[in-house]
Amino acid sequence: MRERPRTPGAIAKLVLWPLALVTALDMVFYKAMPGHHTNDFRPVYNAINAFLRHEPVYTANLTSVDPHYLYPPGGTLLLAPLGLFDEATGRTVFLFLNLLAAMLAVYLLLRMFGYTLKSPLAPAAYFALFLSEALVNTLTFGNVNGLFFLAEVVFLSLLLARRDVAAGVVLGLTIAIKPILVPLLLLPAVRKQWSTVAIAVAMPVVTTAIAWPLAADPAHYFVHNLPYSLQVRDYFNSSISGMGLYHGISPIATLLVRGLFAVLVAVSLWLLYRYYRDQELFFVTTATGVLLTAEFTLSSLGQQYYSMFLFPFLFTVVLRNSVLRNWPAWLAIFAFASYETWLLFRWPDIGRDLEYSRTPFGWGLLLIVVCCVLADRYLAARRQGRLADGIDPPSLAPDFPPRDRDALGTEPARVTGVTG
Repeated sequence: MRERPRTPGAIAKLVLWPLALVTALDMVFYKAMPGHHTNDFRPVYNAINAFLRHEPVYTANLTSVDPHYLYPPGGTLLLAPLGLFDEATGRTVFLFLNLLAAMLAVYLLLRMFGYTLKSPLAPAAYFALFLSEALVNTLTFGNVNGLFFLAEVVFLSLLLARRDVAAGVVLGLTIAIKPILVPLLLLPAVRKQWSTVAIAVAMPVVTTAIAWPLAADPAHYFVHNLPYSLQVRDYFNSSISGMGLYHGISPIATLLVRGLFAVLVAVSLWLLYRYYRDQELFFVTTATGVLLTAEFTLSSLGQQYYSMFLFPFLFTVVLRNSVLRNWPAWLAIFAFASYETWLLFRWPDIGRDLEYSRTPFGWGLLLIVVCCVLADRYLAARRQGRLADGIDPPSLAPDFPPRDRDALGTEPARVTGVTG
């Protein structure tokens, strides 16, 4: 009996699924389960137990470099079920919840872009997820980013489906715990989905109001912890401000660099809104990437594992009009996504600078690439007199890999980012 010839996609799946599985097992049982001296879960667990016993929560010495509990009273209320477990069990439960949430988020992204688990894109995406610094350190440190990644993807899916109330609830719950996804409020605002904005803003107010009489020191958060959260720190901080403070760069020079990147971000967002807002999938996911990368780079605090929230943007590489189909973009992505370390023990000073600078370099380069690609498309279209038809080049490589047949047509929002 003759063996049927295998397609390139089938061969890719045969290679990538085992790699993804083994990488996942290594990541969970060798890296995440043993934990790390950086323990983000312990202060959360201690704060929840203090909240449940009606004891003061916001009592940490914020001058130390240990992880601090910085979530508002409403966030404490939402996380309170973790107090049902002892600390070791709670950390394990929290770890696997974040792992499963991140895996589900990738599956939903596949569906959003018109793919199923039968596509070779699926094992490639999971392999990249399990290799990424973002997921490894989220699980190893015991952080909540995996659940927030899922919430981000669910929010984007609901936004594209015009399910405005549900989208607002999902985004609002994340803001009630920590405001990492606040910049995404701009998306429903420019799409005139005002109920989404209103509900997302109301959710943290409502949860805080509910938690206020249940907490022992809710006001202390606003006078003690919130001001600290807005300060620039010179450790574990990959934002431009953090790097400037760490290297002793003049505040004026740091401000000028931030201003320059703010201009690049504004230009990118304007071009996306002006010429791509009707291509919903491409516009929403690309604008998400620009907004969040700008937040990590320009705000007071940016940490490498925040890069998990850029996965929806990275998925746009499969679209024919993606701004990521060039090598500088993937040099930038490797810089902030890789778990590898650049510490050089033979040359410790050079290695330390390389390691601490690679994440802001990657985020900054990504913002530059997006702005340059969009600006180049705009200038080329203006020279050729075709701005009325958009700024996409006349000839673009097709979507790759091809979409799965059983995923096409199930949700129109998934394919609106593709031009004919």
